[in-house]
Amino acid sequence: MPYDPPPYLAELTLAQIAEQVAQRKLPPVEQWSPQKSGDSDMRIAADGAWYHEGGLISRPAMVRAFSGLMTRDDHGQHWLVTPFEKLTIEVEDAAFIAVDCVVSEGDLAFRLNTDDLVVAGPDHGLRVSGDPDTPAIYLHVRRGCEARLNRSTYTQLAEIALATGGAEETGDWIVSSQGAVFALKGHGADDSV
Repeated sequence: MPYDPPPYLAELTLAQIAEQVAQRKLPPVEQWSPQKSGDSDMRIAADGAWYHEGGLISRPAMVRAFSGLMTRDDHGQHWLVTPFEKLTIEVEDAAFIAVDCVVSEGDLAFRLNTDDLVVAGPDHGLRVSGDPDTPAIYLHVRRGCEARLNRSTYTQLAEIALATGGAEETGDWIVSSQGAVFALKGHGADDSV
């Protein structure tokens, strides 16, 4: 069955984004208790490219399928989980890359490199990391996995903060979505509001 990517993010209303999110049927990974564990020989590079045994996984549908099986434990280890086995996966930075951002009806929606759509909010928080010279912003996606905002998406988010007045009063760059407020310019590594 061919995969049709969702429409351009800026063309969607918040209700349409929510519908796209609901249509993504993710496997019930949380309900599985596989007895076998091992190494998947997979790696996600810092640029979001997926590799298996050193070779690039070039089929977007395959990457999308694998990404739906990912979790990250409390120790930061990423896993691919099936009903039968739980396999480690090496992740250089983040499991996903946020490649687009838009404000829709006052909330922030992001498109990931896997074409997943995520609306920032209490369950999908933004986290600032790094330092002033090399800042990084991460979005919680699901099951402990995060997406790092790429440079253009980081810029989009900064423009949203400026346009909504979130950078004027305190000098901090503030955005909000679904009632949650996030500082984009932290006072140290790993700041979030």
